[in-house]
Amino acid sequence: MTSGHLSEKNGYFYAVLSYTDALGKRKTKWIATGLPVKGNKKKAEEILAIERMAFVPPERIKENSDILFADYMEQWLEIVKSSITVVTYSSYSTMVKGTIAPYFREKGIRLKDLTAKDIQDFYIEKLKHVKANSVIHYHANIHKALKYAVKLDMIPVNPADKVERPRKELFTGSFYDADEMKALLEACKGTKLEIPIMLAAFYGLRRSEVLGLKWDAVDFERNTITIKHTVTECSVDGKVILVKQDRTKTKSSMRTLPLVSAVRDRLLELRAEQEENRRLCGKSYIKEYAGYICVNEIGDLIKPGYVTNCFGKLLTETGLRKIRFHDLRHSCASLLLSSGVPMKQIQEWLGHSDFSTTANIYSHLEYSSKLSSAHALSESLGL
Repeated sequence: MTSGHLSEKNGYFYAVLSYTDALGKRKTKWIATGLPVKGNKKKAEEILAIERMAFVPPERIKENSDILFADYMEQWLEIVKSSITVVTYSSYSTMVKGTIAPYFREKGIRLKDLTAKDIQDFYIEKLKHVKANSVIHYHANIHKALKYAVKLDMIPVNPADKVERPRKELFTGSFYDADEMKALLEACKGTKLEIPIMLAAFYGLRRSEVLGLKWDAVDFERNTITIKHTVTECSVDGKVILVKQDRTKTKSSMRTLPLVSAVRDRLLELRAEQEENRRLCGKSYIKEYAGYICVNEIGDLIKPGYVTNCFGKLLTETGLRKIRFHDLRHSCASLLLSSGVPMKQIQEWLGHSDFSTTANIYSHLEYSSKLSSAHALSESLGL
């Protein structure tokens, strides 16, 4: 039986469901209502009641010794669905249903007969078409699913333990220099991408952080901007859904930064423009995204897919060098480094969880320390 109650977190109501999982353990599932605590308790209780009625706890995997590995993977996917985020489930589902299950179903391999060689052959085949990092993600799914099968005594050992994963590829992002960045900021003026590009360029925000930014996160008196809410898109069972949540990629990603004067001035103008649009549109103005900064003239949220697609078109139309929207984040870090900002401060500015992440991505751009080393060596050798 599924029970539930309301809980408050960061000023919002959450529906918390309690149920027994496939292994007989008591689990909880948090569901965001999107409703502020003040004045919305009755509505939140209605959402809680609906969620309780609709929720179906995952069933235990049928312990059929002859089950195909492909079928097992899809059943495991439904088991973990209730314990992971929608975005994570979308990622798992794409890999399992789109790649892993079809391959092994064609091979007709049963779970109990699966060997390390079968998995290794799968990796070798996929490496012909995708990058090593994608195969590493496949491995993570397969290993986790098989670990669960061992726990259920469906197989004695996990064959994925014996498999050699491909080596992770080192990432090198594309970067705009100062002149290119200035040209981009000029080119996007007056377009729907102006604010997203400005925020990504000045603060190195991720796309989800840009689109999740709300007016209550901007303090014009103290001149600060706080990153605490994100908006992402994912596909679940063939349907694209929008995920709005009061959380960031990591705990360190939730950060407060100084409000740059140029950004402050533009945001003040934008706020006035949105108030006028709201007045002109009247009842036609979309209320669902009230409070978000990145909305269009009728109040509709600028979606993640729109940003990605239109960013590429903007670069083509203006003749600017092709980069990804996420590369604006790397460009921000590059410009900070070239201006002499220490790597530790850049880590805090970008919201990386640890220093090594920042150092691994941007250490090849830190010229100042290399110049100091070269000068010291020349001095010691008298050259």
